Amino acid sequence: MKGAGVPPEPAAPSVAARGLVKMYGGFAALDGIDLDIGPGESVLLLGPNGAGKSTFLRLVAMLQRPSGGTLRLWGEDPARADRTALRRRIGLLSHQGFLYDHLTAAENLIFYGRLYGLAMDAGRARKALAEVGLEGRRDDVVRAFSRGMQQRLALARALLHEPEMVLLDEPFTGLDRQGARTLQSMLAARLRGRRTCLMVTHDFEPALPLATRIVILADGRIVLDRPAAGLDAAGLDAIYRRTTDLAVPVPAAS
Repeated sequence: MKGAGVPPEPAAPSVAARGLVKMYGGFAALDGIDLDIGPGESVLLLGPNGAGKSTFLRLVAMLQRPSGGTLRLWGEDPARADRTALRRRIGLLSHQGFLYDHLTAAENLIFYGRLYGLAMDAGRARKALAEVGLEGRRDDVVRAFSRGMQQRLALARALLHEPEMVLLDEPFTGLDRQGARTLQSMLAARLRGRRTCLMVTHDFEPALPLATRIVILADGRIVLDRPAAGLDAAGLDAIYRRTTDLAVPVPAAS
């Protein structure tokens, strides 16, 4: 049989950055980043204000373009590929939510689903809401939701189109301890091993159990890249402080 015994070629990294640079005027928010994120990895990206972590996430989300170096998503250059097709492979969950507060929970999902070309109806929206514990609030307007409920709805929105990679931008901001634990549990059930995940957060404790790898930025450069295995929140905090204390302070603009 043709090709028998020949191992398949390894899948391209979900994210591959080489010498990645992003300038804002004369300030280098990213200064020569080399980083691969493989399929199914969950990377927790940390750093002080101004380190470049949010800038890196925005580049991966294709909300901005690099100033130099290369960035490839699944082996493709977003500058030359079909950006719409690439965006359909990405889900974004942030503290902003991107929800319409004058619409109901179901109406939000139907609206976003149709933007992605999905055959959305009330039944499909109801199923998605049930998966995040909001089926009973499907007809309530979002402005009446607590912060935790809005984040659960935003998670349902971000995963509607079954993205291969999920970007988490400060997802725990504004949540109380119980809300953070609930969101953490839902993310763990839907992300690990099934999707590539890149998390940017200042809140180590709920994020760490979701991570397989820790990357720390300072002054626009990677200063640490290690597995998450064996770390607890206190240990990570000690490593973070020790690592970033060695870095040169930068202006607070990430």
